[in-house]
Amino acid sequence: MTTEGKTMATIEVEEFLPHPPVKVWRALTDADLLARWLMPNDFRPVVGHRFTFVTTPIPHVDFDGIVQCEVLKIDEGRLLRIGWSGGGLDTTLTWRLAAEGRGTRLFVEHAGFDLDDPAQAYAFRGMGGGWRSRVIRSLLETLAELD
Repeated sequence: MTTEGKTMATIEVEEFLPHPPVKVWRALTDADLLARWLMPNDFRPVVGHRFTFVTTPIPHVDFDGIVQCEVLKIDEGRLLRIGWSGGGLDTTLTWRLAAEGRGTRLFVEHAGFDLDDPAQAYAFRGMGGGWRSRVIRSLLETLAELD
C-alpha cells in the first residue's frame, strides 16, 4: 500500500489458540498477564487510556525501549485496537478474536509501517518475525499456565 508517496506495510498474523475466547481476552486485557507474554505495562482496557510498554532499548535505531500507546477501540471479547508509538513508529495494533470450535482464532494486525524509512523497515522486519514466533509462543505459554 502507498500513502502520499510512502510505501506502507502491515504485519498480519493469524493463529489458532486452543483456549476459549474469554480466556484469550483476559490475557490481552489484564495488565499483569499482558506483561507476562508481551511487555511490562500500565494498561487498562478503557478507550482513551494512555499507557506504556517497556522493553529493551535498541540504541542503533534510536529506540529507548518505551512504546507510548493509547486504547483506540474495544469490542468486549472480540477486538482491541491500540495506537503504538516509539522508536520512530506511529502505528496501530489490532487484536481480533473469533470463536472456533473449542478454541479461538486470533488475528493480529500491526499496521502503518513506512518501509521507505530505514528504521521503520528494520522494525517491520524484526517485529514481523517476533509477532509470528516469540510473541504468539509466549501468549500460548501464558494461556497454558492459566489452566
